Amino acid sequence: MNNRKKRVVVGLSGGVDSSVAAYLLQQEGYEVIGLFMKNWHDESVTLEAECPWVEDATDALLVAQKLGIPYQNIDLSVEYKEKIVDYMFNEYEKGRTPNPDVLCNREIKFDIFLKEALKLGADFVATGHYVRKSSTEIDGQTFYQLKTGLDPNKDQSYFLCQLTQDQLKHALFPIGELQKSEVRKIAEEQNLVTANKKDSQGLCFIGKVHLPDFLKQQLLPKEGNIIEIPSDSYCYIKHQKKILEASTEEERLAIEATPIQYTLQDGKVVGKHSGAHYFTIGQRKGIGVGGYKEPLFVIEKNTISNQLFVGEGNNHPGLNRKVLKIETADIHWVRTDLKLNPGQTLEVTAQIRYRQPHQKAQLIQTKDGLFIEFENAQSGIAAGQFAAWYLNDELIGSGVIN
Repeated sequence: MNNRKKRVVVGLSGGVDSSVAAYLLQQEGYEVIGLFMKNWHDESVTLEAECPWVEDATDALLVAQKLGIPYQNIDLSVEYKEKIVDYMFNEYEKGRTPNPDVLCNREIKFDIFLKEALKLGADFVATGHYVRKSSTEIDGQTFYQLKTGLDPNKDQSYFLCQLTQDQLKHALFPIGELQKSEVRKIAEEQNLVTANKKDSQGLCFIGKVHLPDFLKQQLLPKEGNIIEIPSDSYCYIKHQKKILEASTEEERLAIEATPIQYTLQDGKVVGKHSGAHYFTIGQRKGIGVGGYKEPLFVIEKNTISNQLFVGEGNNHPGLNRKVLKIETADIHWVRTDLKLNPGQTLEVTAQIRYRQPHQKAQLIQTKDGLFIEFENAQSGIAAGQFAAWYLNDELIGSGVIN
């Protein structure tokens, strides 16, 4: 009879959440191993001093020593640069807005890191994400469910929206049932060095710097025009006319999901910028143009002509859209048994960014892709970001916004 304890490799980040995750698993009787991922130390980029990985690795080691668990460092910086950083630069150069946190979980933590953990004989990997995992059986087959964390202010299911059934099978999320305050209390009670450590802000090499400063190291500054599009511009009348004249429902959806392609004739030049690829749709800070009653927002950009289009106020018609499209190749179903076929629809709630309240929407699957039509218009839909959709508290799928 095999009485071997189940082995779990915990991704110790040097923060309080993963520290408490390791402690809780230990209390549950698992054999716990701590593994710290070093993801960034590119000497060619002048942000190395701003990235606190040395401090984080030290804290992770101290936690492992306090808990009496084995500890290792693993250097994934080569893979991280190739799969995350290079992809980011490529997407921004194309005028899109990638989400490195979602990619990091899909490509690094639950792919390369998971494979390394399995080499160590692990049954599971665990992280300090505020999400819950459960399972359901349908026609004799087990499907793993990714559910929102019980702390509504910390739910991180959106960041895991690209996980697969096989990745979920090997994943544990020990703190998903807890409030953040409870996690800190446990860490204090156990005298863990991370108990009162501030939460990290995203990826270390971005959280500590101004994103355009980072991008400028590979995407060179290039002066271009800032063009203000008035809210009563004729281009919006033309756009509405096209929607009304659509001959099919699918054609209507395609028109509504496609951002308006503005030209200089639709507005007027009101300033200069240093590179359209440094901005994202919906951005209001850093535009550098004053003299308006309401703030200016980025409503579109063209990285080929290097033009930045802005509109005044958060109710500007160019800022808000009710429909987005996900190309067929970019559709991902966490719950593969719920996948839609062309012609099928599903009522869901959806998010187009982290911490956004869930929005009522309908999924509409066509032969050319998946449309998400929201009950209310959404502000700042940005190509390259992820949309995630839910049934109640379960994240069932996601995709890259076209």
